[in-house]
Amino acid sequence: MSQPLLSRFNNFNRLSLGQIEQIHAASLEILERIGVQLHLAEAIELLKQAGATQDDDGRVRIPARLVEWALNTTPNEVVLYNRRGEPAVWLKDGQCYYGPGSDCLNIIDHRTGQRRKPRLEDVVEGTRLCDALPNIDFVMSMVLPSDVDQTIADVYQMEAMLHNTIKPIVYVSYEASGLVAAVEMAEAVLGGAAALREKPILTCYINVISGAVHNDVGLQKLLFLAEKGLPALYIPGSNAGVTSPMTMAGAVALDLAGGLAGLVLSQLKREGTPYIISAMDPAALDMRTMVSPYAYPERGFIRSMAQFYNLPSFSLAGGSDSKLVDQQAAAEAALTLLADTLMGGNLIHDLGYLESGLTYSFAQLAICDEIVSWIKGFLKPLEVSPETLALEVIEQVGPHGQYLATPHTLRHFRDHWYPSLFERGTFDQWTQKGALSLGERAAQRVSRILESHVPEPLPEEIRAKLREIVLRAEAQIREV
Repeated sequence: MSQPLLSRFNNFNRLSLGQIEQIHAASLEILERIGVQLHLAEAIELLKQAGATQDDDGRVRIPARLVEWALNTTPNEVVLYNRRGEPAVWLKDGQCYYGPGSDCLNIIDHRTGQRRKPRLEDVVEGTRLCDALPNIDFVMSMVLPSDVDQTIADVYQMEAMLHNTIKPIVYVSYEASGLVAAVEMAEAVLGGAAALREKPILTCYINVISGAVHNDVGLQKLLFLAEKGLPALYIPGSNAGVTSPMTMAGAVALDLAGGLAGLVLSQLKREGTPYIISAMDPAALDMRTMVSPYAYPERGFIRSMAQFYNLPSFSLAGGSDSKLVDQQAAAEAALTLLADTLMGGNLIHDLGYLESGLTYSFAQLAICDEIVSWIKGFLKPLEVSPETLALEVIEQVGPHGQYLATPHTLRHFRDHWYPSLFERGTFDQWTQKGALSLGERAAQRVSRILESHVPEPLPEEIRAKLREIVLRAEAQIREV
């Protein structure tokens, strides 16, 4: 299990306090004066009972006082646990954790280098890989398996992830029924609803159409998790220039308004329920290609707002717009991971994404794991003490000596960062090992892990309960 990374630079804000206050005021005005569209009667009724209004145009207008109330009732920290019941991800200001993304439509096979449609076995292997990689803290499904019924593919994904990792799971469901099944599975693993609420091993990533439009399925998921007392990731995912304004200030204000609307609803459903707000800035649609990019530099603005609210946040980094594991993929992964870490993103996902979120690569995930390791080495605090200042050693060695054979060097040479994937040898040493590129070495590392790593198994009776839930979902589909 990797150690949490505390970003000592989490006060690196993209916004001044004045700008933060302006955006906050704009988000409140959007909710109170302009209003948002909610496509679920239960959500509308909860808000109306609390003092919101709905006009003839269908928009719900949420008073600013409800936002301020919700900000005061929701916890400022969220802890996710592993399957053993141990705290594994502690989301609070400045602590950074890393994981993959979900539901890519393609995968680059690390064995052949070919892009193909994913299978359920890829979810199994990817989860085993995440379980083994030391700097991957949580697991997502990575790919959408094409060899199972697509209407319940999320149920198969959850079963595969629970079987193949002890790490916390960030889950994506297609319908509300998929989330209900996933929570039932997690309850079976931990021993009931109360046990899961006390030590949640999962949270759900809920995508909402935009900050202005909240679809019924997203709202159903949010209220279900709140009723259960489980943390939710309620993320309005707009494209600047399409579903939000082209200017970042306007796009951030609108997405943030949607996140605050979700926060209010979660607290109205169950006061004190944990909530994780978005730190994913709206990507501006590339007007030359009509592609929504993943490695854009206009990021960190919503993260500044999350810090202002003192709420845990869900961030995006480690992805690339490149179509293969190449120099662009490594550069964009490194830049975005470093940027989001310096800004103190809590739950940083999408490591291993290629092709603007359409393709996944296990080799790229292994490279991201190495990049995170480098970042941790970069942010490691410097110890300053008599032992590390080494004045006695400097005196003993003298101006013309060398330190290679001193006991002090023997004690401390392991203090420095050493790569496990990046190449540091001589040219001849590199040639003798096959003259492999970074991508080739990463693919080899993936193969070695999958050949040797055996995840901690679930008890047979729990495996049977999970299978029963999957079979029930299959039967319900057949009835439809």
